[in-house]
Amino acid sequence: MIVDCAHYRDGRRQHEGPMRPEEAAAICGRDPGFVWLGMVDPADEELESMQDIFGLHELAVEDAQSFHLRPKVEQYQEGIAFVVLRTARYLADREEVEFGEISIFLGADFIITVRQGAASDLHSARLRLEERPQLLSEGPPAALWAIVDKVVDDYAPVVEELERDIEEVEQTVFAGGIAPVQRIYLLRREVSDFYRAVHPLLAPVSQLARGGMLDVTPAVAQYFRDVNDHLSLVNDEIVAQRDLLTTILQANMAVIGVQQSDIVRKISGWAAIITVPTFIASFYGMNFEHMPELGWAGSYPLAIALMLLTALALHRGFKRAGWL
Repeated sequence: MIVDCAHYRDGRRQHEGPMRPEEAAAICGRDPGFVWLGMVDPADEELESMQDIFGLHELAVEDAQSFHLRPKVEQYQEGIAFVVLRTARYLADREEVEFGEISIFLGADFIITVRQGAASDLHSARLRLEERPQLLSEGPPAALWAIVDKVVDDYAPVVEELERDIEEVEQTVFAGGIAPVQRIYLLRREVSDFYRAVHPLLAPVSQLARGGMLDVTPAVAQYFRDVNDHLSLVNDEIVAQRDLLTTILQANMAVIGVQQSDIVRKISGWAAIITVPTFIASFYGMNFEHMPELGWAGSYPLAIALMLLTALALHRGFKRAGWL
């Protein structure tokens, strides 16, 4: 579905409301400025239509139809770049991270965005850029900056929520309790998925910040430098979270091991306490022909006392050793 299509010239939108794609494509290369067309969860037929109208490469369109692609910046054909961004948002009710994707076709006089899944809302990015006519007049690279900046800004709340979840698990483990192993594992998997969404962007954004690709002008490159700083910070925080979760998982397993060892010691101690009196009783129960004790009047009380005293002595010994 097409959500907006506009023609920009000299940093200004040239009309109210969206344009038809055919009209937008006719403007490209004919009139100054550029066209920005935005789509959300389009059908395959819609993307194929954009391929015919704007002359997009079939492999790039095929990638845009896929999901869970690795973030990247590629050039399938001369003059048109293809960019993939992974978006993320935190679902508080489910305590998990949901990922989406934005595919971008970037030409000299047009930019086409394809949002899929839990993608960042690009309407606010468009409005923010429209408030900066001087920057908007730089063309499609300026629009690309607005999109990347929005995606990276949306990473920050996800990092904060993950940090809060990790702190809860950390407090449970290091307070001597046992945190659910499944919860720790799922958190680490989410952080790893988040890392795979963020880390591949570092190199292309760094190149954009240096003006080393996509004909980014110095005026736009300085904005990409700011995005690069934020992205590097997010990446460092994710790496730290992943390492911390590994430590928490190991500590949690150690706590479980200690508690299991404590249980084994208690079972072993009680087993020893029961075993010794049982041995004494079984000894007196043997059918020996010559057992002087059986003829004594106090043999029965002696056997009972021996079993009780032995059990009591063992109990005190294990208690003093911390086994019981």
